[in-house]
Amino acid sequence: MRTSRLLLGLLLIVALTACRREVGFNEDGSIAMRPTRTPKPAMLTATARAAGTATPTVVVDTPTPTPTRAAPTTTAVYYTVRPGDTLSGIATAYGTTVEALVRLNGMANADHLAVGQRLQISLNAQYTGPGTLLIPDSELIYGPAYKDFDMMRATAAFAGLFKTYSEEVEGVRMTAPEIVALVAERYSVGPRVLLTLLELRSGWLTAANQSAEQLAYPLGYTDITYRTGLFHQLSLAADALNVGFYGWWMDTLWLVRTRDGTYIQFSTQLNAGTAGVQRALAPASADYQTWMADLTRFAEVYRRLFGDPFALAVEPLMPPGLKAPELLLPWPKGVTWYYTGGPHPGYGSQGALAAIDFTTDERNIGCAVSRQWATAMAPGLVVHSREGLVLQDLDNDGFVGTGWVLTYMHVAAEGRVQTGTMLKAGDNVGHPSCEGGISNATHLHVARRYNGIWIAADDPRWPMTLSGWTPASTGEAYDGTLFRAGETRTACECWEATNAIQH
Repeated sequence: MRTSRLLLGLLLIVALTACRREVGFNEDGSIAMRPTRTPKPAMLTATARAAGTATPTVVVDTPTPTPTRAAPTTTAVYYTVRPGDTLSGIATAYGTTVEALVRLNGMANADHLAVGQRLQISLNAQYTGPGTLLIPDSELIYGPAYKDFDMMRATAAFAGLFKTYSEEVEGVRMTAPEIVALVAERYSVGPRVLLTLLELRSGWLTAANQSAEQLAYPLGYTDITYRTGLFHQLSLAADALNVGFYGWWMDTLWLVRTRDGTYIQFSTQLNAGTAGVQRALAPASADYQTWMADLTRFAEVYRRLFGDPFALAVEPLMPPGLKAPELLLPWPKGVTWYYTGGPHPGYGSQGALAAIDFTTDERNIGCAVSRQWATAMAPGLVVHSREGLVLQDLDNDGFVGTGWVLTYMHVAAEGRVQTGTMLKAGDNVGHPSCEGGISNATHLHVARRYNGIWIAADDPRWPMTLSGWTPASTGEAYDGTLFRAGETRTACECWEATNAIQH
């Protein structure tokens, strides 16, 4: 049931997670959710420019988090090779290159990896980045700050390529605004942040003419391993934003790497939203100096397009007394399914370990559509149903960025519930398949968000308990258990008593 043993993990973290199934370029940790850091007054200076014309420097009051992280004594990272690893997979997971790993480890042949071999992934950071805040946390995620955001209205006045561009996405011709909206909704990242990155890198919003490179790589991710086109480039940016955001919250991400191989350590003064932006900018920045300039440009471009981001802040994102919804196992009562994937990223290659996987008892069917039904885990409104993905809104307000939202992934088109359907717990959602994302075996992927934030499946405050079964992660993606009243089931890509669960 796995596409490959590609490695996943937050960029340059000690605890690398192993990718097994829903991975690849744009597919679908334990996240230790922490309260928003206590703000205190500070000053952020940004130079605003409109259409390339400098205007006076703007000084804006913005909150600065009280530091809660102590910098590590070393940021050098090592990794021990596992069965199925490739050097290219390791490089992709850690945001580096095969060439850099070969050079750093004095390897004669990049194809010769030995299980148990210890690789050095990074050097100690050469610089510490700035602590200036760029955006509030609520601006990076697709949450309450975007409830009244209208993509078409927000971009209608811009006369650049964005206005007329379209491309085929998963077999459907889509306009640029539709592509941004799709990526924002899937990854749960803020569309204003995506639009700012797009304008910063290629001027797509305001400029009618772009270079060949800006057309092919509109977000500036030009490494040969990166795919071209707006959809793929935006998906890379969304994934990187999540890497930085959740890496900061989990205290696992400390380094970003620019295109020339320079490692930069985060300041302890950041917030998660700014860490996400710094991480997303780094792979497309030539070196440290360029990255620093890009941070300043990001603040300038954002304010030119949308005004003061801190005026849009919504806090707290996780209110006191929040309770997790009561959920059912996502298949009919009396039927046995199998627990095949422990906690792993909710969507994309990295981030909060928000999802778990199940498959039916139909053995060795490959990617054939299951005859069995996946069912609703709770009552709520279907707000998205396409390309294998169903999003169910439990507060029924029709917006995926507020309240609890459930994700059902790899649901086949035939028989899939339609957008706008009000489901009761136990109603049919659709048939498990390989549709949506990247998968080479039929299964169902389920996850949760709250106010746009991916919630870890085994978060101790809000565990994703399904009919009494509660997940526990080992800390490595796709590994873990479910337990209920003295019973334990262990995630396994198999059909055994040890992972069988009868509803």
